[in-house]
Amino acid sequence: MTLLKTQRQESALDIARLTVSYTNRPVLWDVDAWFPTGALSAITGPNGAGKSTLLRAALGLLPVDAGHASIGGRPARKALDQVAYVPQREGVDWDFPITVREVVEMGRYRSTGWFRRITRSDKSMVDACLERVGMSEYSRRQIGQLSGGQRQRIFLARALAQNTQLLVMDEPFAGIDARTEADLLGLLGELRDEGRTIIIVHHDLDTIREVFDWALLLNVRTIACGPAKETLSAQNLLAAYGAGPSRTRTATAAAGA
Repeated sequence: MTLLKTQRQESALDIARLTVSYTNRPVLWDVDAWFPTGALSAITGPNGAGKSTLLRAALGLLPVDAGHASIGGRPARKALDQVAYVPQREGVDWDFPITVREVVEMGRYRSTGWFRRITRSDKSMVDACLERVGMSEYSRRQIGQLSGGQRQRIFLARALAQNTQLLVMDEPFAGIDARTEADLLGLLGELRDEGRTIIIVHHDLDTIREVFDWALLLNVRTIACGPAKETLSAQNLLAAYGAGPSRTRTATAAAGA
């Protein structure tokens, strides 16, 4: 494990000695990592490395065997009001009769409560979030009628409607075209520049080197955690993938969590 030597900044998410197992098989083992505030960070590694499991366990969505996570210095389970979480799209029922706007409005329920009508200011925020992701004209469309890229945009809009400083996304670019990915990366960069912290499970190592500030390289254990370009060194990639850097992108092009 390598926690790269860098000046410790204010941390948005801290993970300490986290261990998770399924049917007595360790999926994560003694994972240590931290993600600085105001950075665009990636969690990456080979197929089966435990990337999505790490996110869910850190947010208290999965039971853990050992270890803990904290958000902004508070136990993660008590600080989830500070987080907007975008799960993988495979877990969504796209046939459910709900419109794009109604999905984004769900992002306001945390502050309004589930059984209260949203206010005029809530509606204005929803409008702004739809506009920001370029989905205003689709607001009345049923979610199952959207393309993969459009679906990801509306869930990003819902996350923005929660108005949190920490945004966590699990494989947001899976199954979308290159242009939509570039657009979303540009928007996420803008959000980072505005002071938000963004943590993404992602597998494209070239994109992480070029665009991201910070990275956790994971393969059940922490391989390296630190500035993205330093984390994805040839030595660390060899430790994570068992392949030279020239083969790594090909080997991981279809990698899941």
